[in-house]
Amino acid sequence: MHRIHHSSDKIETDSNYGFNLSLWDRLFATYRVRPGLGQEQMEIGLIEYRDDRPTRLSWLLSLPFRKK
Repeated sequence: MHRIHHSSDKIETDSNYGFNLSLWDRLFATYRVRPGLGQEQMEIGLIEYRDDRPTRLSWLLSLPFRKK
């Protein structure tokens, strides 16, 4: 259920916040039953971080201090 929250699709990213309890997502209308492309074709992760930068320790440590 929560895997959909990690989709690169903005609508799906803003859904399924709960880990294993969908009550709050259903209450606040953020619940998605399945991703639009299906579980197999769904792209996961933020597009702007799909390179080798997140593998460098210095980049990870400086991330909280950077402005967008």
